[in-house]
Amino acid sequence: MTTRWTTRRFRTTKVAGVDGTFWTAKLLSTAMGESTSDFLVHRFNPELAVMGAAVVFGVALVNQLYAPRYLVLSYWWAVVIVGVFGTMCADVAHVALHVPYVVSAGSFALVLAGVFFAWYRVEGTVSMGSVSSARRELFYWAAVLTTFALGTAVGDFTAYTLGFGYLRSFFLFALLILVPTYLYRVRHLNAVACFWTAYVLTRPVGASLADYLGKATSVGGLNLGAGKVALALSAAIVVVVLQRARSVARSQRRWSPVPSAPCPPSP
Repeated sequence: MTTRWTTRRFRTTKVAGVDGTFWTAKLLSTAMGESTSDFLVHRFNPELAVMGAAVVFGVALVNQLYAPRYLVLSYWWAVVIVGVFGTMCADVAHVALHVPYVVSAGSFALVLAGVFFAWYRVEGTVSMGSVSSARRELFYWAAVLTTFALGTAVGDFTAYTLGFGYLRSFFLFALLILVPTYLYRVRHLNAVACFWTAYVLTRPVGASLADYLGKATSVGGLNLGAGKVALALSAAIVVVVLQRARSVARSQRRWSPVPSAPCPPSP
């Protein structure tokens, strides 16, 4: 990226607003990323699957980065692909490189801390509401990708290393995600810190649920199959995102200025 491109600014933020629909789509994308990664890695050659996901991730990210403004479909396509690729990054660290889950989780946590530190030093904020320049958007997507990898490693750590299994891990993280919600809404603590904490925790919540639904009964799952779970979650994401896109389009039409009629010529 050239310096001129990275300093390009936009009139509004390039990312989605935070509301109930945002968290619904985010949770669905985390679960879908887990099930899709499992399906691809076990159905096809793992190395080719990762390389293919990396290519699709690059295309989706470039498409989002060069979008002139926040576009619902472009943004959520990027999030979904980040969910798949970020999961693969964490899985490859354990399966291919034999890195223990506790080590990979700690490493990704340090990487995320480094991203936030650099982002704050350069921009003075890590708020997603301030993503109004190309450089800030690069920091944002670096943080998002790392949160997916970190959340995957943490979820696998509780499910496998600590022996909680998928269902108990799901309930554990579902309870933990209530903590930043409580701190923000009741204690009125820092909104940015609470947001990113909840953002990281959505990953093991969704991944644990997807694993519970898709994994074999011999390892504590319902044996529905990763492919079927991925398709069902993908359909749910499409419904939620299209509904959001229609809502945004209606809002833009409602608030768009009405052109005034031309003045009649003077007599």
